[in-house]
Amino acid sequence: MSFDTLGLSPALLRALNEHGYTDPTPVQLAAIPVVLAGSDLMAGAQTGTGKTAAFALPMLERLYPAGQRAVSSRKPRALVLTPTRELAAQVQESVRNYGKHLNARSITVFGGVGMGPQIDALRRGVDILVATPGRLLDHMQRRSVDLSAIEIVVLDEADRMLDMGFLPSMKRVLGALPRERQTLLFSATFSAEIKALASQFMRDPQEIQIARPNSVAATVTHRVHPVDQEFKRDLLLHLLERSGGQTLVFGRTKHGCDKLARLLEKAGLRAAAIHGNKSQNQRTRALSDFKTGRVNVLVATDIAARGLDIDQLPMVINFELPMVAEDYVHRIGRTGRAGAEGLAISLVCRAEEGQLRDIRKLLKQDLAIVPVEGFEPTQPPRLDAPVGANRPTKSRAQQHARRPHAQQNRGNGEHAAGNRKRRGQHTKPASRNI
Repeated sequence: MSFDTLGLSPALLRALNEHGYTDPTPVQLAAIPVVLAGSDLMAGAQTGTGKTAAFALPMLERLYPAGQRAVSSRKPRALVLTPTRELAAQVQESVRNYGKHLNARSITVFGGVGMGPQIDALRRGVDILVATPGRLLDHMQRRSVDLSAIEIVVLDEADRMLDMGFLPSMKRVLGALPRERQTLLFSATFSAEIKALASQFMRDPQEIQIARPNSVAATVTHRVHPVDQEFKRDLLLHLLERSGGQTLVFGRTKHGCDKLARLLEKAGLRAAAIHGNKSQNQRTRALSDFKTGRVNVLVATDIAARGLDIDQLPMVINFELPMVAEDYVHRIGRTGRAGAEGLAISLVCRAEEGQLRDIRKLLKQDLAIVPVEGFEPTQPPRLDAPVGANRPTKSRAQQHARRPHAQQNRGNGEHAAGNRKRRGQHTKPASRNI
């Protein structure tokens, strides 16, 4: 099937054609007719499946039937709630692209920037409002936004909004909307909390599931490189030196991401960090630099990276495994998108063996364990050991005896290649392990 068969107006089809979109994805095929029919919808779909268009296209069709604005109003008629500023900006960009021939009026409101321009835009009038929960509540408290005319509300990446603690905010927003409305919920997983939210605020929603819960794209190759914790940075540099492409690296903490990005820059790589403590301008600039190739390595926390829309990202590296197994799925969703091949590498030390087992159990598949020559761990992860089991430790003297040069230079910004050369390691082609 093509977009021509889904009941969209010529103005929308023209915009799709101009952007090179001809064939709808499975989630678009399933969701668009449901939304056009006016039904509430719960859609299970991973990032990278085309879910933004799955709600944006029929939403625009309903607001602008036959390419015309049906109602003359200055109040927002559609609301899209997203968990992060980055995702809000990307949804807004998609709405603007799809609605370019409709003169669609849309704005974003999110934190990290001044409220003045947002208030002015709301006063001028808008049809589609894309917002993060916290900033939207700020506007509601100031009475600078009127939600009484909302006809359609979209909860995008609802599972992540719950993970980030937005459930009370979501309930406050939904409770302030007109009862007669269409509610669309998109989520990678349907937890008990999400089902409870749906039962409270949705009316007989239709449910579609495009991929099984917690699944990853079949085009992604998973690879685990076991390594001692103290040599993770050296191994990361070794991999990045040989990759040559854009790489997204995941860290666990904001401070750790900043520290890692500085280390990579000192080693001669073009790197930037993105996390919640960065200002909106810093985050926007880092993402733009990464997309345009001015930055080759983007180091991110889970929350900051959620919703990043990066085409043709060949590789994701987990410098540290996430504490929650489901976050592995969200991380890996950055690569292997739209049928492209992707590589997901995890640097795993002995202390992370429990997290690795949880990930394998969640995915219901084995992950290839591939030691890298010269970085073989003294204490490899034990995948058959119970989580939290006692593990032998080694003395600091043993650590120094293992790789003295790397230990002396670890984290000081000196290029790791010199250390490896002195050890006489890594003389084989990089393609062996990448």
